[in-house]
Amino acid sequence: MTAGVRRSGRAYALQLLYARDGGTGTDVGGAAQTWASEFELEVEGPAQEFATTIVTAAVTRSAEIDELITTSSKNWRIERMSRVDRNILRLGACELVAFRDVPVKVVINEAVELAKRFGTAESSAFVNGVLDRIATAAGRTAED
Repeated sequence: MTAGVRRSGRAYALQLLYARDGGTGTDVGGAAQTWASEFELEVEGPAQEFATTIVTAAVTRSAEIDELITTSSKNWRIERMSRVDRNILRLGACELVAFRDVPVKVVINEAVELAKRFGTAESSAFVNGVLDRIATAAGRTAED
């Protein structure tokens, strides 16, 4: 799977998690397969598959991931974070703990890029700092 496919998949996964954040009853696996065509989004099949995989893992491990985010974010309760930042952190934390084959630098860089694209001016620095602490808490190093 190419880096471009993964990048596109992460952006789509963020949209799915963002939507689910407003209603946790959303079947993200089903949504990943149908929303791209329903909303006329240009998301290739492999990117949809990657998005489905990562979102399903993030939802399945949501309690663990949210706990990592909470303990790694200084002076920020998860419910007080912006919805975009919170879900970028969920994607990044999920990759750090569930997809250990993806290098830490890649996970953090991709999350920072999502934060620059979809978040506020402060989002990228916030996401970078929290994910760096999550990586450390998960026993990952920059060389992983």
